Amino acid sequence: MQEESVQPEKSLEELLAETQAKLEEQREAMLRTAADADNTRKRAQAEAAASQKYAIERFAESLLPVMDSLQAALQSKDVSGVELTLRQLKSALEKAAVRELDPKPGERFDPHRHQAMAAVEPPPGETREPNTVVAVMQKGYLLHDRVLRPALVTVAKALEKQATTPNSDSD
Repeated sequence: MQEESVQPEKSLEELLAETQAKLEEQREAMLRTAADADNTRKRAQAEAAASQKYAIERFAESLLPVMDSLQAALQSKDVSGVELTLRQLKSALEKAAVRELDPKPGERFDPHRHQAMAAVEPPPGETREPNTVVAVMQKGYLLHDRVLRPALVTVAKALEKQATTPNSDSD
């Protein structure tokens, strides 16, 4: 007869101790994972806050030479220096994806990009389509495709027709 190797069965206390040890290991692993996730969340929040706080750093740096030039031009009362400063400012704005919004007369009024300051009748002898730009009072600006400031414009209003009755002779 073959002798079967019989392993003694573990006692309930031993099984309970092993199960409790495994449970404790899993609890510690879960706590470590939760702490890692919390640390990652806090780090991401700190990075997002720093990113938001310093988001315009490059833009601000590009404006510093403009400020220097403007101050120098004011001290020397040099008109050409002011023109140079304006070119520097336009260049800095272009690099930051800020573009002018300068509607042309006759362009259709766009309430998303323009702000109508007045509605005027066209000058005598001129015909303008209603709701078209007559004049630009102040340019607007876009950041990429978002309006930073709408252009302030005057628009053409519809010509008011004189009230006439079609059959005024019939009584």
